[in-house]
Amino acid sequence: MDFKDYYAVLGVGESASPEDIKKAYRKLARKFHPDVSKEENATDKFKDVGEAYEVLKDPEKRAEYDQLRKYGAKGDGSFQPPPGWQSASGFGGGGYTEADASQFSDFFEEIFGGARRGGGSSGAGGGFRQSRKMRGEDVHARLALFLEEAFNGCDKQVSFTVHDADEHGRVMPRQKTLKVKIPAGMRDGQHIRLKGQGAPGMGGGEPGDLFIEVELAPHPHFAVEGHDVLLTVPVAPWEAALGATITIPTMAGKVNVKVPQGTTSGRKLRLKGKGFPGKHPGDQIVILQVAMPEQHSPEATKLYEKLAELEKGFNPRNKLHV
Repeated sequence: MDFKDYYAVLGVGESASPEDIKKAYRKLARKFHPDVSKEENATDKFKDVGEAYEVLKDPEKRAEYDQLRKYGAKGDGSFQPPPGWQSASGFGGGGYTEADASQFSDFFEEIFGGARRGGGSSGAGGGFRQSRKMRGEDVHARLALFLEEAFNGCDKQVSFTVHDADEHGRVMPRQKTLKVKIPAGMRDGQHIRLKGQGAPGMGGGEPGDLFIEVELAPHPHFAVEGHDVLLTVPVAPWEAALGATITIPTMAGKVNVKVPQGTTSGRKLRLKGKGFPGKHPGDQIVILQVAMPEQHSPEATKLYEKLAELEKGFNPRNKLHV
């Protein structure tokens, strides 16, 4: 049986605080989660991380493990517990983590698995341990939305995998699908928490929660920056020079806006309250871009030549000192 260094698995020192251990576990569990990770051997690493956290988060298990760690492994890396060793904490001392309880390593089973092997003795009376309640694991899922769906809100189906015990007590993956109401104004990276929709608990423990992370698909015209919606709008040279009223799209429909006389490329107009809805609605930022026709008629070319003659004192590169 190989010795497992749980501190090394989580990348923390022996004196790590419970908060440091939890932080390291969350970071690694997300990195190696089989549903999202592209790391090699992600599933095995995910189980190792969950097992390490199952031990080090629990003060009793951690204290016992520290004793065994001092006892040490053999030169070839193998390990045998001291003669007569029996864990006082047993399996299930803490909340059920994302580690699959049926797939702990032989090392864990040998040290802490007495209760799961059919009831290690709880003392001189030889009674069986009572399995403790364990909360079900939280489940994380991602949901891609079009910008219009996130802006207006919608109903979507979300499919994800939970781990559930069958009639024989074996923990097995199970596909679950829910219809979820997406509130209006969800932005990229925001989460929706559905309490009790994660994996079932064990021993009568409460189920975990489902956390849905929203991902916004790119839009051909609009971009999102915080609560604001950005839109680049081309205008003709004469509209920029003379000023004009033009019609543009917003997420809520078409509106008319005024292009100020003498507009240059990059000028921004702010449409108050036309951004993402919410307690403090965002704005729509309109970025004006002067666009030239690809071709000019002979008459238009003569007009440009006349304009160049009339405005020959104007040099847009004066600030470049050339």
